Amino acid sequence: MDYDTALDDAIGNLHAEGRYRVFIDIEREKGAFPKAVWTQADGTRRDITIWCGNDYLGMGQHPVVLSAMHEALDAVGAGSGGTRNISGTTLYHKRLEAEIADLHGKEAALVFSSAYIANDATLSTLPKLFPGLIIYSDALNHASMIEGIRRNGGAKRIFRHNDVAHLRELMAADDPAAPKLIAFESIYSMDGDFGPIAEICDLADEFGALTYLDEVHAVGMYGPRGAGIAEKLGLMDRIDIFNGTLGKAFGVFGGYIATSAKMVDAVRSYAPGFIFTTSLPPAVAAGAAAAIAYLKTEDGQALRDAQQLHARVLKMRLKGMGMPIIDHGSHIVPVIIGDAKHTKLLSDMLLEEFGVYVQPINFPTVPRGTERLRFTPSPVHDLGMIDELVKGVDKLWSRCELNRAEASA
Repeated sequence: MDYDTALDDAIGNLHAEGRYRVFIDIEREKGAFPKAVWTQADGTRRDITIWCGNDYLGMGQHPVVLSAMHEALDAVGAGSGGTRNISGTTLYHKRLEAEIADLHGKEAALVFSSAYIANDATLSTLPKLFPGLIIYSDALNHASMIEGIRRNGGAKRIFRHNDVAHLRELMAADDPAAPKLIAFESIYSMDGDFGPIAEICDLADEFGALTYLDEVHAVGMYGPRGAGIAEKLGLMDRIDIFNGTLGKAFGVFGGYIATSAKMVDAVRSYAPGFIFTTSLPPAVAAGAAAAIAYLKTEDGQALRDAQQLHARVLKMRLKGMGMPIIDHGSHIVPVIIGDAKHTKLLSDMLLEEFGVYVQPINFPTVPRGTERLRFTPSPVHDLGMIDELVKGVDKLWSRCELNRAEASA
């Protein structure tokens, strides 16, 4: 085989479809987020506003988080020095896991290097713990959940997105004695819609199944202490295993599960993705613990309230111009373009002409024909920034002669 030609063909196909992903070289400035500096190909530096970040509440620059990280860095240095089993468990990791367990009202928590790894490692390990396990997975679950379920070698059933009736049909058709687990999300990040948590928990009770809820896009953002949608709805006690991230609303890095002490003990003892991975740097663990603790307070609720307000304002402004947005009431604001090349072109024009940085979302992240720009307003996006964004989108929409439509839900 001509390996270079094969690589050229693979990359060329992405360019031809308008799906080639370009890394934008940006430099966030502490205290100025969502402002950043974009270094262009010719070396020119330009001020821009980030509109597609997952640091939903600006905690990545919060003084409480930075202070905790500096303190840990000065005290113990940079890296953890090993896996959790071999010299990589520190008091910072234990504090973080205690903070997470308390957040979700569970006995214990286990921290991984990312929420992707937490999903993959846990879901691929569970059939080892429960022989004959059948996992029922929502059709739009995150790639990390899909990969973990695919790799585990056990039985799986895919139910139509948020279709509880279809889930019931699948569960009723299986052996009543077989161990079962339902894996789903609280917020599906591309459309911003919510999973039917209560209804799925009812089915889990009826069929004797465990519940596995990915709250990655909800932790820090919803509930009186920021534990997510299950907390907001008063359903945390009905979830057996929570998955969450430290890299979005908490502003740092890493992922976790929160569950019973026995489940944590079993997963940490059997999951290769945990056993053989170097643990988080202590400074990262310290910063994450500080972010979680802060967002449990009234000050954290003030950030959540401000973020929700800005999301509502942005959606209202876009709807008023007839932009084809999807609005399920969450903090995520998708504007549907429906064509990969057009989406990339609009993204480039917003950046170059208006200093608005929003990456195109194309296949395979979303289905073909639903390509979009996905905006994530935060408490530190002010109303002036929203106004600039809306004006830029309006001008480009008219210039490119794109259709305007009623908002969808």
